[in-house]
Amino acid sequence: MQAVEADHDVVLQAKNIRKQYGHVVAIRDSDFELRRGEILSVIGDNGAGKSSLIKVLSGDVVPDSGQLFLNGSEVAFRTPKDAQAAGIETVYQDLAMVPELDIASNLFLGREVRRSGPLGTLLRTLDSKAMQRRAQESLDDLGISTLQSITQRVETLSGGQRQTVAVARAAIFGRNVVIMDEPTAALGVRETQAVLDLIRAIRDAGRSVVLISHDIPSVYEISDHIHIHRLGRRIALRKPSDQPMNDLVGIMTGALPPE
Repeated sequence: MQAVEADHDVVLQAKNIRKQYGHVVAIRDSDFELRRGEILSVIGDNGAGKSSLIKVLSGDVVPDSGQLFLNGSEVAFRTPKDAQAAGIETVYQDLAMVPELDIASNLFLGREVRRSGPLGTLLRTLDSKAMQRRAQESLDDLGISTLQSITQRVETLSGGQRQTVAVARAAIFGRNVVIMDEPTAALGVRETQAVLDLIRAIRDAGRSVVLISHDIPSVYEISDHIHIHRLGRRIALRKPSDQPMNDLVGIMTGALPPE
């Protein structure tokens, strides 16, 4: 593994990432840095390439060229499981949950806890009590109080509560980075605020968060830094306190120069 000459506070970094589909260049030699314990928002118009960039970071897309570094060491993600094994979890807009199962089962979906002894090794019997206990402990650690019971089926939850479950699952297993794709889309004001509070709680618990969002006011409210993506590459990196919101939108759309 190659060590990157970079700030030790950078937990996830991409250098000169490029991805091309036929004649279409989705990512154009783009850079990316996520610092330890920060919320970084990625914004850009539709077709800017931000989703492709995030898919590279989460192992869903293999870049044609460029380098990825995690905690200063070069990594190569060929599948989402590679990224998950490295402590990077992603919440996509479809949430990837089973509505018929309860909250605890969805939190451990794909990572089910088996019972000890022959029941677990031979019959592959699930330890529901252990999953429920650990699920409740994790929700308590994140300060989540909007869910009545971890035995409640997901199909009975509101949109905001389902989003909370998906984000909480990523926070439980994403020991390094949690990536969220439009987590407040289609939510009301109260549910949006609850999700933003949860994102802050994840950051305060020591994880780094990447937020992809078109909700510019929420981005301004919650972000430590804002990555502006346009025409397949990062064109600016800003702190909300350093740039008026209208100017940021102008840079994003090309109405204003990045400098």
